[in-house]
Amino acid sequence: MNVLQHISTVYFVGIGGIGMSALARYVKLQGKEVYGYDKTPTELTDVLCAEGIHITFEDRVSALPKEIENKENLLVVYTPAIPKSNTILTFFKANDYTMMKRAELLGKVTQHTLCLAVAGTHGKTTTSAILGHLLAACDMPVTAFLGGIAENYDSNFIYKGSEITVVEADEFDRSFLQLHPNIACVTSMDADHLDIYGESAHIESAFHEFSNLVSDKKQLLHPAEVPLGGHTVAIDASADYEARNVRIEDGVYVFDLKTPQTTLRDLRFSLPGHHNLHNAITALGMALLAGSPTRQLPKALSSFKGVQRRFSYRIKREDLVLIDDYAHHPTELNALYQAVAEMYPEDQKLIVFQPHLFSRTRDFEDEFAKSLAQFDEVLLLPIYPAREEPLPGVTSEHLLALVSTPKKQLISKTEMATAMQRSNCRVKLIVGAGDIGAEVKQVIKKLAV
Repeated sequence: MNVLQHISTVYFVGIGGIGMSALARYVKLQGKEVYGYDKTPTELTDVLCAEGIHITFEDRVSALPKEIENKENLLVVYTPAIPKSNTILTFFKANDYTMMKRAELLGKVTQHTLCLAVAGTHGKTTTSAILGHLLAACDMPVTAFLGGIAENYDSNFIYKGSEITVVEADEFDRSFLQLHPNIACVTSMDADHLDIYGESAHIESAFHEFSNLVSDKKQLLHPAEVPLGGHTVAIDASADYEARNVRIEDGVYVFDLKTPQTTLRDLRFSLPGHHNLHNAITALGMALLAGSPTRQLPKALSSFKGVQRRFSYRIKREDLVLIDDYAHHPTELNALYQAVAEMYPEDQKLIVFQPHLFSRTRDFEDEFAKSLAQFDEVLLLPIYPAREEPLPGVTSEHLLALVSTPKKQLISKTEMATAMQRSNCRVKLIVGAGDIGAEVKQVIKKLAV
């Protein structure tokens, strides 16, 4: 039964979140009245309001619309990112409203579709965006819920029909175990979210549990080094889905893809970095498993423009390259460095990094220090707390002291544009998953002169 069948109104607590907003757009498309709360206005909430979704930014019960009075036909959707002390969330819980976590609603919405689920500690958003685009460009009846803004659609939501769904399977809070995937991938299985899982063995166990949701292991893709018993993915190494003859021509990857059934030759893919190439192979494999017409896939892949804040070029001149990226884990920083080193081997590289979460910074401080030390200059912002309270001794000052790069400095967001302008590095990167992305326009203005 359609979970929304007898629902006329849906209220999203935390509607400005990237995953929540995609679901809100879907619900609006189903003809429901959509309302929501979030802490602060953003470009994304501005767009949602323009699409006819009603949002309040005041955490007061008096700010709730009168439409929420009819509990019979109302569903409240919330995200674990909302603090338990939130007044609106507390009101709904205390007054016995029908409530669902975002992951639960996503699971129910996609349950009776051909569900393609993309899991992994890194690469989920790019892989699912490539996959959603491949299916849409091949005229497949797909709905894709994305964790980032796909450049081709200027949206985190792709709608070309409802028979197939593409979803990000989020390991945070074990949310991905709410899904019912027919085809799935695990892009990576590194330790992360140790504030939730406690130790890496527990997160690996959760990924094994997720992979077991796929009954046919030929419908599960993962890197060759990840032992999940499905079909393997690799670059220039033996695997079920293997990129061969990889080279760079005119700044883009060109490669052949060997699959269990066929070989696709001279595919072109414009996102830099082996991690992104790995994401593309995985997405191609899943698209083939979903029945995409092979002959249309090369053109679809070559037309993929990327995801905002995933190796996004913001300035690209002879004298200056400015890249904006969402990386927030040492493995992601290493992948980012590999990509810029491959594309710009002769140039000096500056990274401006905003650590994300006190717990992650504490758990991986040595790894972060080594990852950052690869760059020629390091500018470090204070730690972005997100849902966390500060931890004793866990600071950006402490992390910076561990970084061996001689040219390093702790800065505030207000100093960021000027500090970047002072650097002589040709390649400059703005990196992090907190609110650092909001500074990009100011930096562009400063650097574009």
